[in-house]
Amino acid sequence: MVPSPLALLLALGAAATALAEPLRFVDCGSKDGSIQEVNVSPCPTQPCLLHKGTSYSINVTFASKIESQGSKARVYGEMLHVDIPFPIPEPDGCKSGIQCPIQKGHSYSYLNKLPVKSEYPSIKLIVKWELVDDQDQMLFCWKIPVQITS
Repeated sequence: MVPSPLALLLALGAAATALAEPLRFVDCGSKDGSIQEVNVSPCPTQPCLLHKGTSYSINVTFASKIESQGSKARVYGEMLHVDIPFPIPEPDGCKSGIQCPIQKGHSYSYLNKLPVKSEYPSIKLIVKWELVDDQDQMLFCWKIPVQITS
């Protein structure tokens, strides 16, 4: 039996939905850059359910408004308006998909991983991700709600 075109279309649509979708995010002070898109994979719905013991792919497309020799990421879990540092394996933006030196007017795809450790509590919080330039100014800053779960 040959599947109908409609069945194929629905199956393809379901498969595409399971992959990374651009997220709704809050810009929290991108001064030296402008965010075009934020993707967390896998995160088919928001708030993102982050499972303990899993690593998530982060992809941020942004345009730089400045020149910079380098960049550094800082990640926080925000609870009750308090930022708690969230360690990531590679804070150097130049080793995370960005061709340095960063040039004014160019677009970049920043790629990193967000590991969710098994010992993290099961909790709802805000992930805040900053990328600063060599003058410690914000290339981008975004926030999304997440829920850490077993």
